[in-house]
Amino acid sequence: QTAPPTRVIVIGGGIAGVSAVESLRQAAPQAAITLISKEEELPYYRLNLTRYLAGEIDRDTLPIHPAGWYDAQRIQRVAEATVAGLDLAARRVTVDANAAGDSVGVKIHWGERGNHGYLHPRYTREIVRWLDECGARPFVFDTTVLYSGGRRTAADSLRTAAEHGFTEDYLGCPILIGDGSDGRDVTDLSCGYRHFTSVQVAGIVRKTDGYVIFSHFKGHIESSFGGAIKNISMGLASRAQKQRMHADAHPVLSAKRCTRCGLCAEVCPTGAALLPPEGLPTYDLAACVGCSQCIALCPEVALKIIWDTDMTDFQERLVETAAALWQVIGEKTVIINALLNITTECDCLPGNHPKIADDYGFIGGRHPLAVDEASLGVIGAEPFDRAHPGLPWARQFAYAREIGFTPEAE
Repeated sequence: QTAPPTRVIVIGGGIAGVSAVESLRQAAPQAAITLISKEEELPYYRLNLTRYLAGEIDRDTLPIHPAGWYDAQRIQRVAEATVAGLDLAARRVTVDANAAGDSVGVKIHWGERGNHGYLHPRYTREIVRWLDECGARPFVFDTTVLYSGGRRTAADSLRTAAEHGFTEDYLGCPILIGDGSDGRDVTDLSCGYRHFTSVQVAGIVRKTDGYVIFSHFKGHIESSFGGAIKNISMGLASRAQKQRMHADAHPVLSAKRCTRCGLCAEVCPTGAALLPPEGLPTYDLAACVGCSQCIALCPEVALKIIWDTDMTDFQERLVETAAALWQVIGEKTVIINALLNITTECDCLPGNHPKIADDYGFIGGRHPLAVDEASLGVIGAEPFDRAHPGLPWARQFAYAREIGFTPEAE
């Protein structure tokens, strides 16, 4: 009886390849198994493609196994790779040089349609050029959002990116939507924290070799400021997870200020805000997803946030989602914060928001907590406290330490 293998590489991501790794894992529980596939997608049932194209089945039913199965079985998937040579004597597999470099996703925010505060694409282009010089295969990406506007769907988001100068020709790399064309390319990560036992995130986190989290450090209506932690948590979350983080924030109306302009009803993505023929707007809190767009865009400042629970919960949910993601991407991620054009509001909001601090350049590192703390240390808390008084932003940092979401040096 021969000893079970210690290392196996299976070439081909079809049903035969998947059947092979299934049998290998059963026969060799401790073996290192790699599955190489030319396609980006998870291995899927080819025979079902016709039914999918005919609209008889959903895309979700195509994969043979979900992404989490390969992680649980400790099977390394190498996607978008072409095998160029096989040396049996040397027990070596050669991958096509054009596909040999690691794929590196640059997570950015290209700004909501009508926003004037987003970072110029030349900064992203420099990161792409740096990755090219390192031999990587970079691409730029963002995810779809909860609220109405120019980024709710993948098609709208890519149009908005192009309008803001983020094009493949300018950047020199592909531009992708991390949760897919329909927002349904997602995966669940177990975490076991206070608010979330699992978080749902963009499927791209299972498909990429490395990441650069490039964040615009600026103000935010609910978290006081947004940097790397928020760009990871809200930026890589699925739509459903975004809603879960926002769940306790709802609008409350000041009748004295309201002019019945109707903007709140116009921008509400769920129809929760309604403007009747007469009287003041009404808000269906059961339908509200807590995106706070109506609050942020009200021209009369007639809406304020009311929290169903302690407002620190939002800070903690941001941290928990980022921490769960960090368990997957942390070892292969670089963090860069841009301390430029530091405005009162997030780049998610249309408008030309006022600057509240000077430009300080860039801060980089290997952990989002360290980089965000360093960024705030350079700028100071006062501009954010003045723009958004009373928000418990310090809870982000304290809670990150409570749950162990810290650099190794700590």
